[in-house]
Amino acid sequence: MQKPDFNLLHTLDVLLAEGNVARAARRLQLSPSAMSRALARLRETTGDPLLVRAGRGLVPTPRALALRDQVSQLVQDATTVLRPARQVDLATLERSFTLRCNEGFVETFGPQLIARAAETAPGVRLRFVQKPNKQSNALRDGIVDLETGVIGKDTGPEVRTQALFRDRFVGVVRLGHPLTRGKLTPERYAAGDHVLVSRRGLDRGPVDDVLDAMQLHRRVAAIVGGFSTALAIARASDLIAGVPERHTRSLRADMHTFTLPVATPVLTVSMLWHPRMDADPAHIWLRALVREVCATP
Repeated sequence: MQKPDFNLLHTLDVLLAEGNVARAARRLQLSPSAMSRALARLRETTGDPLLVRAGRGLVPTPRALALRDQVSQLVQDATTVLRPARQVDLATLERSFTLRCNEGFVETFGPQLIARAAETAPGVRLRFVQKPNKQSNALRDGIVDLETGVIGKDTGPEVRTQALFRDRFVGVVRLGHPLTRGKLTPERYAAGDHVLVSRRGLDRGPVDDVLDAMQLHRRVAAIVGGFSTALAIARASDLIAGVPERHTRSLRADMHTFTLPVATPVLTVSMLWHPRMDADPAHIWLRALVREVCATP
């Protein structure tokens, strides 16, 4: 069975409202002959004459009368669906957003995100979930609404991205650690024992590549999955932690932070979302909120 031409719904709505081919043609900006052809197609599609001659005018058939209100509502509903989304009322918005971020991002920016969301959209709930990898399946499947992190080769090509801030790695040790005294050289830094952060359990990172080029080697005494864990170990031992500066600002308050004596790549932290959320007013608000919070010094 051939699918009906849904463009005819709008034509039928105008014809039934006007009850006159000439007036309907003017309203639709069609010629009378084009309008007559459209009426013929409607008669063929519905199997009903719809409008029949009565003296000098046309009158609707019982089927046309039965369809009038239904067709009018269908056209209104279709117009609403195809109209750009209206601005969301944040005061009455009831919605839950799932954000996939590493623990450092949540610990640093989470409290402010939650507080600002509560001020403008008290009915919104933010759910933070762990980020074990950089794959985009969760965004693609709609399990996650927004993600933050460094864009990698596992990021899906269709995913939308926007840079939030740039970050760099810094060294962190406990107060009173030997590295807090004297000149810090690459040799002194490499000679210490280190705690390495790797979600995949790798035993080396970008720092090791730089040290190799300098013919230096560091001993990695412990490997952990998150920055807060690395800082907790460094706080209670003589191990040296390397963590992103902005991600861990609040977590390093009672520790000694120093600029690494070796050059490491600068990180660009971005937010990522699926293109189906591009025009969603509530999601647009969420993205703006994340940008504002991350832009705060």
